[in-house]
Amino acid sequence: MARSPAKGRKEASIGAHRAADGRWLSIVGIGEDGADGLSPAARALIEGAEIVFGGARHLGLASGLIQGEAMPWPSPFSVEPVLTARGRAVCVLASGDPMLHGVGAVLARHVPADEMQVVPGPSAFALAAARLGWPLQDVDQVSLHGREIGRLRPFLQAGAHILALTSDAHGPAAVADLLANLGCGASRLTVLEALGGPRERIRTSKADGFDLDGIQPLNLVAIEVEAADGAPLLSLASGLADELFEHDGQITKREIRALTLSALAPRRGELLWDIGGGSGSVSIEWLLCDPSLSAIAIEKDATRASRMARNAARLGVPHLQIVEGAAPKALAGLPPPDVIFVGGGASRTRLLDTALEALKPGGRLVANAVTLQTEALLLAAHARLGGDLVRIALSRAAPVQGLTGWRSAMPVTQWRHVKARA
Repeated sequence: MARSPAKGRKEASIGAHRAADGRWLSIVGIGEDGADGLSPAARALIEGAEIVFGGARHLGLASGLIQGEAMPWPSPFSVEPVLTARGRAVCVLASGDPMLHGVGAVLARHVPADEMQVVPGPSAFALAAARLGWPLQDVDQVSLHGREIGRLRPFLQAGAHILALTSDAHGPAAVADLLANLGCGASRLTVLEALGGPRERIRTSKADGFDLDGIQPLNLVAIEVEAADGAPLLSLASGLADELFEHDGQITKREIRALTLSALAPRRGELLWDIGGGSGSVSIEWLLCDPSLSAIAIEKDATRASRMARNAARLGVPHLQIVEGAAPKALAGLPPPDVIFVGGGASRTRLLDTALEALKPGGRLVANAVTLQTEALLLAAHARLGGDLVRIALSRAAPVQGLTGWRSAMPVTQWRHVKARA
């Protein structure tokens, strides 16, 4: 029986999709202009797919091209239906550039690159920079979509230009509130809505007088940071002022913290265990060094653990993981660390031994001691395992009978050790 021309074209298109070097999965970035903004190659991938996955908005934008089965994402979101269809001609629709904070980045963790073909569209960041005339390489790009608004804080530097992707219509107002509360109320905010489509709109307001309403859920905020004198901006160097942290005295002081971060020597993608986290100052500054870093702070005192969580949220690293419990028992089951800091609770040999056993080969451990008992423990560990011992002594100018003299702080003994590789 002769096939209809339309059916033949569809089967040929699907066959070509499957035959593209074994790439069964295509991921296509689509903008607010829908099919009109797609390249011929992107259109062909959608038309040739047996199954097309996407959000309701994406499927609607591409509805005129979809010839296979249209599948909206499940709730709660999961890419498992895509993985289950492996080997069939599957197309996934995403907003803009799928590999920039998009579903493409999620799928790339499960699907080898030689099994998929990605056709990106302009990202929201690229469209916003084009509208504003901002050189994209000079702009900080932050995704707040589904994330805490506090993650914006580390980027707040005087004169900075920031593009922040929000979650919904309330996101711009939340950004404005954060800026106003941090002494950056004079900053200029530009809200860019539904970029690239017929509903595109661009409006501007100051943060401390933010009055834009009727904002569309799909939006991005461009920030031109203007900071008042004395605004609590975060230094780009280690050693934040102690006053920035809520604490009860259990804190690694500023100068010691800066030297400790230098000894911990964070490198891209590493995981830190902060044993005896206290106020969280060390693990918070560790996370501020680079977005790729992660940290787990272990703290046995519930009040301190809660205080640490507040510090982390306020200083822009709400993703600090806090484990409430006493080490070494609380260390069981945690992912193995690249680096360990022991700032409290290192009064028992068993804790150090457990920590060293969990440390990855080639990993680094830094332990600080103030008491003679803990110092003796570190001296014994150094004698047994080697490494470096450093004595840190600081003095601060203070009033003395109407004059000024040096008042010494308690010295800190620091042991630095690198675990041998097998």
